[in-house]
Amino acid sequence: MKQAFWKKDWFAGLAICILIISLGNLGLFDSLERDAYDFGVRSSERAPSDKVAVISIDDVSIENIGRWPWPRDIHAEMHKILKKGGAKVIGQTTFFVDPQMDPGMRHIQDLLVFYGNSSLLELGPNTSPSLNADIEKLGKKLLAAELDLNTDQKLADSLTDTGNVVLAMHMGIGASYGKPDNDMPNYVTRNKLTNVKNNPVTNPDNELPLPVAFVLYPIQIVGTQADSIGALAAYPDTDGSIRSEPLVVDYFDQMYPSLSLQLALRSLNLSAKDVTINLGESVQLGRLSIKTSPNLLMNTFFYNDINDNSAFTVDSFYDVLQGKIPASKYKGKIVLIGATATGVGDTQVTPIDANMAPVLTLAHSVSSILNEDFFIEPEWSMSAIAGITLFVALYIIILLPRLKAGLSAFITLFLFITLFITHYILMTDSGLWLQLVNPSILLVVGHLLLTTKRYLSTEKGKLALDAESAESNRMLGLSLQGQGQLDAAFDKFRRLPKSPEALELLYNLALDFERKRQFNKAGSVYQVMKDIDPKFRDIKQRINRASAMEETVILGGTNSSPGGTLMLDGGGVEKPMLGRYEVEKELGKGAMGAVYLGKDPKISRVVAIKTMALSQEFEEDELQDVKDRFFREAETAGRLSHPNIVTIYDAGEEHDLAYIAMEFLKGGDMVQYGKADKLLPVTKVLDIIRRCAEGLDYAHKANVVHRDIKPANIMYEIESDTLKITDFGIARITDSSKTKTGMVLGTPSYMSPEQLAGKKVDGKSDLFSLGVMMFQFMTGRLPFTGDSMATLMYKIANEAHPKPDSIRPELPRCVSVIINRSLAKDPTKRYQTGAQMAGDLRKCLQIIAQNKNKAQAKPKS
Repeated sequence: MKQAFWKKDWFAGLAICILIISLGNLGLFDSLERDAYDFGVRSSERAPSDKVAVISIDDVSIENIGRWPWPRDIHAEMHKILKKGGAKVIGQTTFFVDPQMDPGMRHIQDLLVFYGNSSLLELGPNTSPSLNADIEKLGKKLLAAELDLNTDQKLADSLTDTGNVVLAMHMGIGASYGKPDNDMPNYVTRNKLTNVKNNPVTNPDNELPLPVAFVLYPIQIVGTQADSIGALAAYPDTDGSIRSEPLVVDYFDQMYPSLSLQLALRSLNLSAKDVTINLGESVQLGRLSIKTSPNLLMNTFFYNDINDNSAFTVDSFYDVLQGKIPASKYKGKIVLIGATATGVGDTQVTPIDANMAPVLTLAHSVSSILNEDFFIEPEWSMSAIAGITLFVALYIIILLPRLKAGLSAFITLFLFITLFITHYILMTDSGLWLQLVNPSILLVVGHLLLTTKRYLSTEKGKLALDAESAESNRMLGLSLQGQGQLDAAFDKFRRLPKSPEALELLYNLALDFERKRQFNKAGSVYQVMKDIDPKFRDIKQRINRASAMEETVILGGTNSSPGGTLMLDGGGVEKPMLGRYEVEKELGKGAMGAVYLGKDPKISRVVAIKTMALSQEFEEDELQDVKDRFFREAETAGRLSHPNIVTIYDAGEEHDLAYIAMEFLKGGDMVQYGKADKLLPVTKVLDIIRRCAEGLDYAHKANVVHRDIKPANIMYEIESDTLKITDFGIARITDSSKTKTGMVLGTPSYMSPEQLAGKKVDGKSDLFSLGVMMFQFMTGRLPFTGDSMATLMYKIANEAHPKPDSIRPELPRCVSVIINRSLAKDPTKRYQTGAQMAGDLRKCLQIIAQNKNKAQAKPKS
């Protein structure tokens, strides 16, 4: 019988090619293309320009000179040092977009105005000559003081004296609508590029440089004295990586050079008049031609580090400023000044470094221009890619169906290696970027899909396992089951032929899962058995019971043992028990266990039961010590009796779970009220924190330290205005123990500096955490945040918190005072007791009430 054409291999190959090519045109494989590009960049070896050097505003400089931003006279001093050393061009990446006014300078200016308008200057000739001399001397001193404090003027003077500093202006890439609010000042527009050429043949789509939506340029006093100004306009790819540099950007039909292009111009003794923009293809600097994308993007060459050191000379700003590095080192060089210190500016992802400082990215761009090391997409690339894609498609459609499996695999592998080597050699040797990922994916995926189709069409199903293979899986499964590795045993038993023996093995395995209270997995085994023989034994009842047990309470919910409840001998299901408590339902899960709603059937008391799977979280050699401390801490916390502390009724251990039965609280925790859109009124927050402070004061007097004060451990019911502190003593359980999962108990964002340092803590640590919580409830954000755990811990231990009123200006002063004292790094400077803090909170509430009464009593105008 003749086979229909749509079932033939050539038609399947055609359909596969159309599908993969369409997906490639939709950009599905662009991420792989970028990965291949990055690999080519990292594999390319070229020497960076020895004319480029970097002076780094690093952590050492910040530590010695002071917090960023620095007074601008420091930059002025650096400019003078580099000029004296003979630097050819200085590239300053710091943005000077706002005036920098020293606080003392305002007073000096006020005194000058007073001096100029005062009667001192009107004293007649009969005045004592010494008094006239003193008045004149006073005026000169005031003028000298104003000049000394005017750091912007000092920076401008350094630019004038140096004469070779190129400043940066920030230009944000994006579509612009309408017209700009203001015209650019002359000192900016003098940098624009005017020699623009558009060839309809080479630029048929009338491509233009990337548009700029907004711009931040230097202030006038600085910008007018700069040698020139260049644009810093980062243009990351869709994955966030920087691979190209916009050499020219378009700001409302005005073309401006990038900072890298401006620096290259100055180093070649050229100006903006010597730049020719060939739209859609290149930028020309004198006789130097830089091939670009249609949007005038240069594919930057990133130079690999040498022995873990930067490809460029990178020196500390502080070392140069102090003369530890002679300025003569930079003679004739392009010196780039920029930040590399932690927390100063954003880092960039590049093909060779996931955290590259922008000033280093700039160094790579400048060197790429001067050395002509940029990557180029050749003009014939589109034709070449189309030809290669067509060749691969014809191979899959015509040749592959006719080849045997071994030969076709060899040819496919050979073609793939050829494409890979071609891409690699073109990038590393010639600096040419030919996008061959789509043809490569078409080749490999097309081969796999067509081969799979051919195999499935010739095979009528899976061949039965031979007796030796079945026996091997059976024995291995039994061995794994005996070792308690039930999941692995299930995998082996599923591979056995469908037979009564296989059903017996699966049935016994399901019973083992039930014994371990893993009813969801037992149900999965029964489902497999049902597919083989739905009438086997009592499998129907077993499936129903496993399903019911899954929907009942799950005790001890950990990753390794998600199931667990109790079952009647008759096969029915009853509510599980923990000690003498009936478990009704799960209320929530935490890091080491879950919380359930329970009931003491003897006295009908409703309780909350907190469980901790200690045996699964701690190593055996320290498990007993952890258990002892668990019950000791539970006993200590159970002795606490305070209106604002949750009452603990009982503690015990059952089903491999340690549990604490405590007072059941309505409402929820305070986490939601720490969000900016859910903040409670200031007076309500002050009252809540006061009650927390009073509860902590009571606990501290009983020698009980909480150690994990945070919103999640404060239960609050807004209707009845009931507040309770929970989890006393739990944080101490792992003070000297390490969990199997490496879990850190306690929340770092709320920890005190001494707690993070591993020092012995007392009640003042809890008050620090309470201060963090108060800051969050007042402002909607945490006082300390970081991209990583290490950064967060460093900030808590070393950096000052933001002023609360800088985030929420309407906050009363007394609120900031209380927060500032609570968050003091030195424990001796904090509140020493919760009672002290509660007292200040009451005073603050009184002050707010008095101010409110005064405002209401004040007659309206």
